[in-house]
Amino acid sequence: MTTADSDALDRADMERLARGQDAALSDLMERHAPGIFRFLCRMLANEDDANDLAQEAFVRVYQHRAGFKRGVKFTPWLYTIAANLARNQIRWRTRHPNVSLEAEASDGAPPLREALPATTITPSQEAEAAERVVAVRAAVARLPEDLREAVVLCEWEDLAVAEAAEVLKTTAKAVESRLYHARLLLRERLKSWL
Repeated sequence: MTTADSDALDRADMERLARGQDAALSDLMERHAPGIFRFLCRMLANEDDANDLAQEAFVRVYQHRAGFKRGVKFTPWLYTIAANLARNQIRWRTRHPNVSLEAEASDGAPPLREALPATTITPSQEAEAAERVVAVRAAVARLPEDLREAVVLCEWEDLAVAEAAEVLKTTAKAVESRLYHARLLLRERLKSWL
């Protein structure tokens, strides 16, 4: 399905939702919930929080269905909602620190088989790849919030720079600048892996 087809489906579903056809929300969730969940997992590094906020994002879509503007693309609008929820959660965590014993056990990383190539690898290669995944995730998690958001949206969620700019309420040049600075920081922090 092309981006234009997806945009047309999203617009049609939002129009149906605004007319009171609540089943349209299910269609939107089916198409977008996995991406929103991944985005929130990467922003928050906590699957439980990501799951809760992904559901909350769709609650907000439902609540604001009548105010959705026809010319606006749905995907950046939805990611804006999710990004705002993530920012609020990060601020809340800062004010209410909590040390979880389970956090180290469930870091939100995908199963190793998804992160590795399909070729046969040795146990030492497997261990090194797992360490690399953890190192990259940790380095991204330590980036300043504005840089982390740009990396997650553009590199992991494959949003175009212009779409990421819409989500972050900034210019495409600002997103490009954030990506550039994030890459410099990541290159420095991950130089032992390069």
